[in-house]
Amino acid sequence: MSDHEESMIEKISEKIKGDDSSSSSSDSSDSETETTTLKEKVFRIFGREKPVHKVLGGGKPADVFLWKNKKVSGAILGGATAIWFLFEVMEYYFLTLVSHALILSLAIMFLWSNATTFINKSPPKIPEVSIPEAPVKEIAAALRVEINRAFAVIRQIALGKDLKQFLSVVAGLWILSILGSCFNFLTLCYIGVVSLFTVPFLYDKYEDKIDPLAEKATIEIKKQYAVFDAKVLSKIPKGPLGKKKTH
Repeated sequence: MSDHEESMIEKISEKIKGDDSSSSSSDSSDSETETTTLKEKVFRIFGREKPVHKVLGGGKPADVFLWKNKKVSGAILGGATAIWFLFEVMEYYFLTLVSHALILSLAIMFLWSNATTFINKSPPKIPEVSIPEAPVKEIAAALRVEINRAFAVIRQIALGKDLKQFLSVVAGLWILSILGSCFNFLTLCYIGVVSLFTVPFLYDKYEDKIDPLAEKATIEIKKQYAVFDAKVLSKIPKGPLGKKKTH
């Protein structure tokens, strides 16, 4: 065998080895991408793709709900508990509480302002309190958007185009009516505040254990809904929606 033929054989073998290594590297990269996609496709409640902190809006409000600022979170929850205790347990009335608080604060400031003339001290500096215009406009604009969105959802349900959404809203209102018959409005608000300060925090801490359970529950609910759809909903006669009458 000549030297030229031996060099050609060596080049061919090197090329084959290079192809094998590239194919193995491509296979490994494909497997890595598959594993990353599998990690990304982990079931999350409500199909979220962002962390809980981002879902709650991020910034200081999310820090408060997730107890990252424990002083503020504890103060808000403690204040809500004190208000609920006064009105529900002590059976205090809101107007009476406001009147007594104003009487006490005005009496203290009045006596303090007059006492400074006898002890030769400067009177207390009472700041002027006024509501700024910009935050009020921002809150009103945000409320307007949410109210319009609620009206759009109600209109969509009233048109009868989404049966699943209709059943979900009816079920939610039915549960709310049951809760309303068991608790009054203030207690429901207090339960909502406590839930805001406990549910996101616990879910953020134990989401790896909660998400698999939620996935199983979601699969079971979908199965039951499919059975209900096949036995009941599919047998409901549906008229031609959206068709105009021709004369």
